[in-house]
Amino acid sequence: MGPTMTPTGTVPLSPLLLRLSAAAAAAAAAPRLKNPAAAAAAAAGAVHGVRWAGGGGRCRRRCRAAVVEEAGAREDGVLLPKEGDDAAAAAAAGRYDWKEEWYPLYLAKEVPDDAALPLTVFDRQLVLWRDGDGVLRCHEDRCPHRLAKLSEGQIVDGRLECLYHGWQFDGEGKCVKIPQLPEGAKIPRSACARNYEVRDSQGVVWVWMSDANPPDEQKLPWFEPYARPGFTDLSTVHELPYDHSILLENLMDPAHVPISHDRTDWTAKREDAQALFFDVTERTARGFAGYWGRTRTPHLRNLLRFEAPCVLTNTLEYTDKDGKDQCFSAQFLCRPAGQGKSMLIVRFGSTIRSPIAKVLPAWYLHQNACKVFEQDMGFLSSQNEVLLREKVPTRELYLNLRSSDTWVAEYRKWMDRAGHGMPYYFGHSSLAPPPVPAVVEQAPAGAVAGMSASFPAKGGVGTVHAPNPTNRYFRHVVHCKGCRASVKKYTSLKNAFAVLAAAAVAASILAATRQWKAVLLAASAVLAAASYACDAMLSLITTNFIRTHRRL
Repeated sequence: MGPTMTPTGTVPLSPLLLRLSAAAAAAAAAPRLKNPAAAAAAAAGAVHGVRWAGGGGRCRRRCRAAVVEEAGAREDGVLLPKEGDDAAAAAAAGRYDWKEEWYPLYLAKEVPDDAALPLTVFDRQLVLWRDGDGVLRCHEDRCPHRLAKLSEGQIVDGRLECLYHGWQFDGEGKCVKIPQLPEGAKIPRSACARNYEVRDSQGVVWVWMSDANPPDEQKLPWFEPYARPGFTDLSTVHELPYDHSILLENLMDPAHVPISHDRTDWTAKREDAQALFFDVTERTARGFAGYWGRTRTPHLRNLLRFEAPCVLTNTLEYTDKDGKDQCFSAQFLCRPAGQGKSMLIVRFGSTIRSPIAKVLPAWYLHQNACKVFEQDMGFLSSQNEVLLREKVPTRELYLNLRSSDTWVAEYRKWMDRAGHGMPYYFGHSSLAPPPVPAVVEQAPAGAVAGMSASFPAKGGVGTVHAPNPTNRYFRHVVHCKGCRASVKKYTSLKNAFAVLAAAAVAASILAATRQWKAVLLAASAVLAAASYACDAMLSLITTNFIRTHRRL
């Protein structure tokens, strides 16, 4: 999650959302919402899809005391109800098709001009590239000749060339060159790459996945705060080793922030963990929305909105002490990148910018965002494993509290309504596990080849960084031009300082006087310290965060 800050007293979806707004919001004398809730939730009963009917013969052992305690807790309103109005949900669900949607592919500024990127939406493998005019193009990542990945190819004269046999394709996917054809022979019409429509909207590249219908421009996401004059944002890309539904759950769960991200910055503190309030104001076939906040500061209310297929926004608007309207927005674009994988584009923006954010280098803010994801990675990955292993709906596994887990329950109930139109899903009351388990190559050579072919950036293989999908270098640095440039710069500086330090030591040995020996040795110490500092910066950018109690 990217670095920013929220007003004092708010619970952020990430502690980093706090970074750009804390100083300004502390001066807000009378915060107020620009869009107060129109009414209490119109549908108080939770709606969800067809009830799970599986688990034949499965026995779940629970002690009698736990059952009695849970029943009492529900009577007191502590737990969210596991049951809901299935009939109403089935009637309201309508038809949902995951392919009739726009999916976030990448940040436009991070797409290279001279290389193709392999990207995935569910199980669809795509290749994104820029033609000779700089126009973004997207095709199925498969050469029609012998199924080689086009993303392993290169861009030649504004065309995408397959490196297996040299077939070249234009921006529309039409094959324009086959070196092996006899002179005068025509290129077969069927020799074309399947094309997908893409759009660059507010700096994000979106792809339309439908085979049957043209792009629906009305569904293309547009975020009003990011179009306001003076609105600034910090955007980053992260590849994560768990399902996009697990990622969305985590991002819409403000209750975990004070605990999991304690002291990640000065805004997330364990002692701030408390009951939250939630007000669901909208439920539709395409998502839900509502307000939430801390019970200790009820005047600060965040607006959260989830919209199909994978867009989550959290916005706080208030009036500062000078009477100016201020806005802080967190935007999470969570693309399903295959079983157990997701890619997140996270954007934090505000109408005012913290002086700290102006001083700190971008790579430092990026590494702090990486730290937040690493703090959650272990238990989110294990949560993903349990869902796949147990193969039961979440209501059989989760114990959701009204005062912390309302959005999680709403999201899984939305999956009940829309899951029938997805390749696979795990809902609150229903599920459809992946029909074919994810294929994992066992041979080391095959695994390395597969990973080297799938990372959408240069420099993945052949560097000192092992191609490990859980490693920060491959989760973020390879997706970020700025961080890659910083790695190269600090690597060069580290080596240069080390060489100069060694040279200074050698010169001190040859020096004729004690005075020169002292000067040269002091210089070598300073140069060695500079080399060490560059190495420490490299470690910050590329090395995973490990909690203190988990370190060896």
